[in-house]
Amino acid sequence: MKRSLSLLLVLVLASSVGASLAADTETDKRIEELEKQIQQLKEVIEDEEIPARLDKVERKSAMDRLLFTGELRIAADSIDGTQPAYFNGMKLQKGLVDTLFYTQTSPYGMPAFDPAWDPNDPQSIYQVLEQNVAAHYSEYLYFTSRLGFDDLKQAVGSFPPADVAALMGLLVPGTHVPARDYTNDVMYTTRLRMNMQAEISSNLKFHGRLTMYKVWGDSTGVQVFNGQPNSMNVDGTTVGVPNSDLVRVERAFFSWNHIGGTGFYLSLGRRPSTAGPPLEMREGRLRGGTPTGHVVDYQFDGATLGWVTGNKWNSVLRFCYGVGYESGFGNGEQLQAPADRLKDVNLGGFNIDVFSSPRMFIQATAFRAFDVTDGFNALIVMPVDPVTGNPAPGPAVMRMTPSANLGDLDLLALLVERHDGPLHWFVSLASVSSDPKNVTTPFGGLFSDPFETPVSRSGSSVYAGLRWDSPSGSTQLGVEYNHGSKYWFNFTHAADDIVLSKLATRGDVWEVYWNQELASRARLRLSVLDYKYDYSGSGWHVGAPKDLSTTPILGFPTYDDVLNVRLALTIRY
Repeated sequence: MKRSLSLLLVLVLASSVGASLAADTETDKRIEELEKQIQQLKEVIEDEEIPARLDKVERKSAMDRLLFTGELRIAADSIDGTQPAYFNGMKLQKGLVDTLFYTQTSPYGMPAFDPAWDPNDPQSIYQVLEQNVAAHYSEYLYFTSRLGFDDLKQAVGSFPPADVAALMGLLVPGTHVPARDYTNDVMYTTRLRMNMQAEISSNLKFHGRLTMYKVWGDSTGVQVFNGQPNSMNVDGTTVGVPNSDLVRVERAFFSWNHIGGTGFYLSLGRRPSTAGPPLEMREGRLRGGTPTGHVVDYQFDGATLGWVTGNKWNSVLRFCYGVGYESGFGNGEQLQAPADRLKDVNLGGFNIDVFSSPRMFIQATAFRAFDVTDGFNALIVMPVDPVTGNPAPGPAVMRMTPSANLGDLDLLALLVERHDGPLHWFVSLASVSSDPKNVTTPFGGLFSDPFETPVSRSGSSVYAGLRWDSPSGSTQLGVEYNHGSKYWFNFTHAADDIVLSKLATRGDVWEVYWNQELASRARLRLSVLDYKYDYSGSGWHVGAPKDLSTTPILGFPTYDDVLNVRLALTIRY
């Protein structure tokens, strides 16, 4: 290549010399100058200066094709809530385990026959059980180390129902926890987003987003489990819930558009499955994701095959596929007998933009989660052992792995958005139904408790909002409302609500907000969310919902009502 380029330059310069000699008689001095120039060009080529210059041009061209944008948000949240009275299910679980151990080691057979038991003191039975454990502690450690949940179910099932009811009558009163307040006066968070976009060719595009989201004063990356689903570090929520100062990949996918000159397109990678419509309305920004945010606000990896119809409604049809849990990698599946190995959790369905115009948008979503498990791979600090109810050693970070496939879940949603002058409004309706297997774990089955037989359940939710924009657009005032029924469940665990996804609530939530543009790239947001919970288990698909007004048995405390006030400043670059 270098020799060819050198020869070409020599020929060009030689022709110039020939032309000059034909026109005028050049002196020997002029010829010598030209020869020197030729030699200098040869030296430049040999030193690879021209290729280096070309590399710089190519690098600049490549950088011009890659667009970087982003935002930095600093927020302050204040939480003021109440936890209703309940019976501690973890203490009750420990009572059952300790009673089974008591029947095997105490001469009295049952704790109610122990002379130390005081029927007038609800805590007395636990004192009797604890004294027996202390007297046979080494045997107790051996007993609990070999005790699995199936063993516990079988043991409880071996007692006559009347005896089980009588035992529960003795154990439950001693687990009572009175109602109490929960407050966090102020909690600061920092969220950094870095967006990447590249037009590889006219039909091929890349999109990515890196995110860091942390609470001030915490970069552990793993939370202590408190009964709320956002206290688990799972793949679907690593950047939606404050985690650590690590920068994580929230999105990374390519789109191959106009396949074969048609309206079909294919997209693969970590999906844009968070902040979908109508969630952009409360944030005062453009649509941030593909699926309806009422039912999906969750990170996952997968694919979309879509068709831009080109009809007068600007309809777009999409078939979406994703993986919620891969059982065959990193979970020790090879150590399990074939009958004990889990199936992958797959997500599949349709997301259709029925109608799209500057004034109105209609979207329909229908999808199924196949073979959902009793959780996903997670890092967590568990305060108690879910089988024995004993305090867990720690605080120790544990890797949580699903233990069973529980069945299938179907979700449907229909959204209508309108823009009428300064008013913007939407209404979204959604439903969920379960198709369970007869399987329960220490956490329960699909919408059922650990010792129950799961049956099919259904739930529903309504979500509506209204926003007014000032004539300049710099001020936005809005209000939103959502309600979820007893068995309502959705995949919105990555929602940017510090308490819990408001759209997962089994009860009612009102939100009022004020967005104020301070400068062209700076915005202040003040929001107030008022949660009123009717049932326990919001955000969970395992365990039976409990009416919070009845002093239910709960594994962990939950909220009855909570007020979350947030002030946030966002700078976009």
